[in-house]
Amino acid sequence: MPTFPHQPVPARASRRAFCRTLGILSGALGLGATLVAPPAQAQPAYTITTPQIQDALAEKLPRRYRLGGLLNLEVQVPALRLLPAQNRINAVLPVVASGLAVSDGARDAAGSLDVDFGLRYEPSDRTLRAQQIHVNALRIDGLRSSAAEMLNGYAQQLATQSLGEVVLHTLRPQDLALADGLGMQPGPITVTERGLRVEFVRKPVP
Repeated sequence: MPTFPHQPVPARASRRAFCRTLGILSGALGLGATLVAPPAQAQPAYTITTPQIQDALAEKLPRRYRLGGLLNLEVQVPALRLLPAQNRINAVLPVVASGLAVSDGARDAAGSLDVDFGLRYEPSDRTLRAQQIHVNALRIDGLRSSAAEMLNGYAQQLATQSLGEVVLHTLRPQDLALADGLGMQPGPITVTERGLRVEFVRKPVP
């Protein structure tokens, strides 16, 4: 049986083979990293559009209030305007007034409640709610002067009752499933030109 003499592999060839093998292993590990890394970045933030907020408000409004039996107010669905520079939302809510305080008791008086507000996340029910509500103006044409003065004093309470307890958006469990699996939770809310951006942050270590 013929035998073949053993021939040592040159050191340079060995180095090339080693480098080639290392490159293959590195490529495989790199591929594994690309498969694992995206989930950590797949949901860095959750975006809520203005129409989504508008739809949520449409489910809660109009709301009706009675002031001392003299004035009935109906606060209707507002027009929204995003204020990225202030990180707030502006809302102009149409208001319809009726009752004895209206100059012409046979007709309703129309006006508007102009407010702006910030946002907060409520973890207990996964909702976004208004906070730091500021009244810019409350105008209703056709009220008796005494009623108009009373209404101005009631403006902040009216705005708080109309928007303070209204859910602007609810995050579903599936919206949070990926972030929760990565040990993250909703954090700061930023108002952008396209809508609201809910950033995800690391959960505190217990």
